[in-house]
Amino acid sequence: MRFLYLFIVLPILSCQTPVTYDIVLQNTTIYDGSGQAPYLGDIGINADTIAVIGKPNSLLGKNTIGLDGLATAPGFINMLSWANVALLEDGRSQSDIRQGVTLEVMGEGRSMGPLTEEMKVAMKDGQVDITFDIPWTTLGEYLTYLEQKGVSPNIASFVGNGTLRQHVIGFENRPATISELEQMKELTQEAMEQGAVGISSSLLYAPSSYADTEELIDLAKVAGRYNGMYISHIRDEGNKLLESLNELIQISKEANIAAEVYHLKASAKSNWYKLDLALEKIDSARSAGLPITADIYTYNASSTGLHVQLPDWVREGGIEAMLKRLQDSGNRKRAIKELQFRNAPETILFVGFKNEALRKYMSMYLPEVAQELGKSVEETVVDLIIEDESRIQVVYFSMSEENIQKKMAVPWISFCSDAGSYTNEGVFLKQSTHPRAYGSFVRVLGKFARDEKVISLAEGIRKLSALPAENLKLKKRGSLIPGYFADIVVFNPDQVTDKATFTDPHQYAEGVIHVFVNGTAVLKNGEHTGATPGRFVKGPGYIEK
Repeated sequence: MRFLYLFIVLPILSCQTPVTYDIVLQNTTIYDGSGQAPYLGDIGINADTIAVIGKPNSLLGKNTIGLDGLATAPGFINMLSWANVALLEDGRSQSDIRQGVTLEVMGEGRSMGPLTEEMKVAMKDGQVDITFDIPWTTLGEYLTYLEQKGVSPNIASFVGNGTLRQHVIGFENRPATISELEQMKELTQEAMEQGAVGISSSLLYAPSSYADTEELIDLAKVAGRYNGMYISHIRDEGNKLLESLNELIQISKEANIAAEVYHLKASAKSNWYKLDLALEKIDSARSAGLPITADIYTYNASSTGLHVQLPDWVREGGIEAMLKRLQDSGNRKRAIKELQFRNAPETILFVGFKNEALRKYMSMYLPEVAQELGKSVEETVVDLIIEDESRIQVVYFSMSEENIQKKMAVPWISFCSDAGSYTNEGVFLKQSTHPRAYGSFVRVLGKFARDEKVISLAEGIRKLSALPAENLKLKKRGSLIPGYFADIVVFNPDQVTDKATFTDPHQYAEGVIHVFVNGTAVLKNGEHTGATPGRFVKGPGYIEK
């Protein structure tokens, strides 16, 4: 009997041997992404996956990180990132990683593929401070190239209708022929099967803007068959905001596709009242069963090219055609005469020039530069564009702070930067930028949740993580759940804050302590580790070949 007793007891003892995890995040306040109240616990990570969530101080780890007083959340998702070139220069993605962003979603209206040889030449010719080779052709190849090169965040992309148009039609402002439309549909299908998360448009800019509604519906139908999303910088965010939203709603309905509005706003003071109407319009569409959402950046200023102030006929055919047109003195005079500002001159701040000699005007407002040059503001706009041989990057103070707060509280709105992800040194300091590149996400946690209490911290985190992951139909991303990928951000809720300003934007956010991407630490005790574990996160239509 004694032998039998030992035989029975030994297996019981072995079952009680505690599991040791690769990493344990110990005694942390867990915000799991659901929007529900946080709770204290431990998180056990094995390899790239959240293995278990246990009670406080209950798990054993080969590497145990005590997090008393700190909050832990799913990694944040940037719904509109322009990190596509910055990551080629520096894969660390520091300005976003230091805010807790673990997924960059790129491709607003134009994407890094599919490319023709002519498009590759144009991309090379357009390089300014950052230069790079282009060994890829398709969008899938670009994202695979980035992953293999090594990047800290995960990466994903929409395929841009502007890129499809340029690929098939060029910059001609006309409807696509039946044959051309079929080519664009085939390219959309190829991109979706390669892992694109959907199709995008940017309808203020050529050649994306040359697509009519029916063309967009046809392309969206293709993306919809792969369970992708249609996402759009709508045609007008000011005087025709509501009409532009009608187009997006129509596309969603007729293409049977989820749709999202990029950086939803009511631009220019005379249109601020329209935000309430826009929110009501989207709520009505959602109540009717249409899966429509939006994203925003957390500032009352936008950023794009100065060239959007020019008359439409000047901008016809894209930047290169515009610059060639303005070389004619008669066209220059006519452009100055007909220029009508979409944004008041005193709200326009210069942040980026191609010509180094003009960079002395960075962080100056348009009237200041005009006064220094002894010209009218209209002459200054046209002549600077001609001299810089570019669209010139500017910031527009065009939105209401009250409207920002309203949008923050809307449950179906997620967040973006609409900017690159930079290191605050080296080549990146040659240009200024919008502070949203360094602060758009951390402001949700600090300014709007903690300080102004516009939303709860739990709800802010949901809108930064689980909401966009669900909208994009990503598998095992966006929540702290066992079995999900270990994309995790640890921060101090009392100290997290943005530091970047409009006149001094290259300043990292503070208060984010640790960031893990696929279980690997990319930020440790507030410093970048240099690790590049980021992966190409593929959309729901991906087919392995």
